[in-house]
Amino acid sequence: MVLVSPTILKKKIEDHPILEKALSLLEKSPEVQAYLSMANVMAVQRLLYNDHGPVHSRIVAGAALEMLDIFLEEGFVPSSVRDGVGDEEDARLIVMTGAYLHDIGNSVHRTYHHVTGAALASRFLPRILRKVYQDPYKAYRITPEILHCILSHDEGVMALSLEAGIVKVADGVDMAEGRARMPYRQGKYDIHALSALAIRRVEIAKGKSSRVPVRIIVDMDNEAGVFQIEEVLGKKIATSSVARYVEVEALRRGEPFRVMRFG
Repeated sequence: MVLVSPTILKKKIEDHPILEKALSLLEKSPEVQAYLSMANVMAVQRLLYNDHGPVHSRIVAGAALEMLDIFLEEGFVPSSVRDGVGDEEDARLIVMTGAYLHDIGNSVHRTYHHVTGAALASRFLPRILRKVYQDPYKAYRITPEILHCILSHDEGVMALSLEAGIVKVADGVDMAEGRARMPYRQGKYDIHALSALAIRRVEIAKGKSSRVPVRIIVDMDNEAGVFQIEEVLGKKIATSSVARYVEVEALRRGEPFRVMRFG
C-alpha cells in the first residue's frame, strides 16, 4: 500500500537509469518547467482551480508508476510491449513522462488543455528522448505513445493503451485536501473545493482479487468526498483502458463506507 504523495516518484525511479535520466532532463528543461509554472498561473490564479503544476506532475507520475508495477506483477503486458514499440522499461518511461507532462496544456488555457498539451509536448519531446535513446528512430516511436497519454488523460477521450489508461487514473487519484487549500483560501467555496477538502488521504494498493488488481483507497472526513470520487476520479476511470481492473474503496474516518466500480 502506497500513500499518494510527491515522494513516490523518487522511490519508483530508483534502479531505473532510463527513468532517472528522462526525469532529470524534464526537471532541468526551462521549457518544460516554464509550461508547468504557467499551468498553475492559469489554473490556480486565474480560474481558482487546484494545483496543476510541478508538484501535481510529480505526484501523478509516481502514482502512475506504482499502478504500472501492480499491473506488471499481475502479468499484464503494456500496449507498447505488445505492439512491438518497446520493452517494459520503455513502457515505464512512457507512463512516467506522459504523467509528468499531462497538464502542460493548462499553460495556454484550461479548455482543450489535453489537445494543447500534446501539441506543446510534440515540440520538445523528440529532442529530449534523443538524449535518452541512442537510436533516433526509437525516440520518435516512443514520442506518440507519450503524446497519446497526454491527449487521453481528459475524461472525454478514450484511452487506447494500458499506459495511457494508467496515466489517466493516476491523474484522478491526486485529490486529497492539500490540492484544494489554495483555491479555498482565495475564496472558492464550491462543491469541488469542499469535496476535495473532505478527503484526508489516498492510497494505492493491490486489489483483493487478481481480476481487479488495483485498489484505490480514499479516506474521507465526511460524505462530501464522494462527489470528488464520482465526478473526478470515477469519470477518468470510466474512459481509461483499465476500468475493469480498478476499484475504489471509500473510507469515512478510517471506517469502511463504500466500494465503487466505474467499468
